[in-house]
Amino acid sequence: MRFIKSFVPYGAYWSTPFCKWQGSLSHLNAIALAADTTKGALGNRKITTDSIDAIALGMTVLQKHQLYGGPWFAGMIGAEAITGATISQACATGARTMATAAAEVDASGERTVLVVTADRCSNGAHVYFPNPLGPGGMGDKEDIVMDSFGHDPWAKNSMLQTAENVAAEAGITRQQQDECTLVRYQQYQQALADGGAFQKRYMLIPFEVKDASGRKTVATVASDEGIFATTKDGLAALKPVVPDGTVTFGSQTHPADGNCGMIVTSRDRAKSMSKDPSVEVQLCAYGQGRAKTGFMAMATVPAAKAALEAAGVGINDVKAIKTHNPFAVNDIFLAKAMDLKIDGFNNYGSSLVFGHPQGPTGMRLVIELIEELHILGGGYGLFVGCAAGDTAAACVVKVGK
Repeated sequence: MRFIKSFVPYGAYWSTPFCKWQGSLSHLNAIALAADTTKGALGNRKITTDSIDAIALGMTVLQKHQLYGGPWFAGMIGAEAITGATISQACATGARTMATAAAEVDASGERTVLVVTADRCSNGAHVYFPNPLGPGGMGDKEDIVMDSFGHDPWAKNSMLQTAENVAAEAGITRQQQDECTLVRYQQYQQALADGGAFQKRYMLIPFEVKDASGRKTVATVASDEGIFATTKDGLAALKPVVPDGTVTFGSQTHPADGNCGMIVTSRDRAKSMSKDPSVEVQLCAYGQGRAKTGFMAMATVPAAKAALEAAGVGINDVKAIKTHNPFAVNDIFLAKAMDLKIDGFNNYGSSLVFGHPQGPTGMRLVIELIEELHILGGGYGLFVGCAAGDTAAACVVKVGK
């Protein structure tokens, strides 16, 4: 899917810190929290709600009142006259939500879409499905978060097992995964250097956490919460999660809570909303792919190739790459398949280290990609990440000066 008319005003995007599950954001409705966050972010960027034509809300974990997602969110930010779709595509939700907004802008021309992604893995809903034909009329239940992690109803395996499947078939060793994890942790330290200068380019920090009423501040989060200190010896001491496996808790990501936002609009409107009109950010393309059953990490390769082909560029044309890497296996496989060096992508961090709230993860990585490209003086960038159901999604962006 190629986009011609879709641009992001430079600086018109944001992210909360990502907080470990059962951490500082675990008590807040993800939609309401995102609305409160968005109001503040728009105000700081001097973007008024009457300049927004539609909303694209992306989320994956059931929240109270979610049926009213887009309209409710719009009302809470003071934009009662607009509405929009609520989008859910597992861990590809961030990329898909941006693509949905870009497609709307491309189709309509002078239009501005507020794209928001919000999820809370903490305190996931426990759902009961009535089943009058069950034994004694007993119904079926699902723990939305934990059961989704543990069981793909089509592949009949857990997400962890997909990583082990790819590791076994591609010959990816435990040592390679530990080495990749250590590189990713060291890259994340770049984002924390100079008092977190890189994260301050887009992240809403320090972030005040309110109580459920929204009146009292109960915590202040200075940066991502729940980062695990990572060393070579520490990784080596961990046991595989699956007996005789290769993946440890060190070489996989952790569930998290958080939200992100972004404006997608036309070139002229983007210039008028940008904090630096000389910097042009274009959403160029979206691609998706699917791997064979039970091999989720492999889907990143066809997704990346589809997005690059749609954008009309090759892997050697991109200056920076960011990945959603729930397992170190993902990056090792992608590097082998596309002739990349492990330390040649994911500068400033990735979800392997800073956590995975699902919907917002891909959007944050695209935001970081934009900022990295700006630091590098512009050029093309690629984001790609796997998603449940042995799928993946990718985006190509271009930053010009």
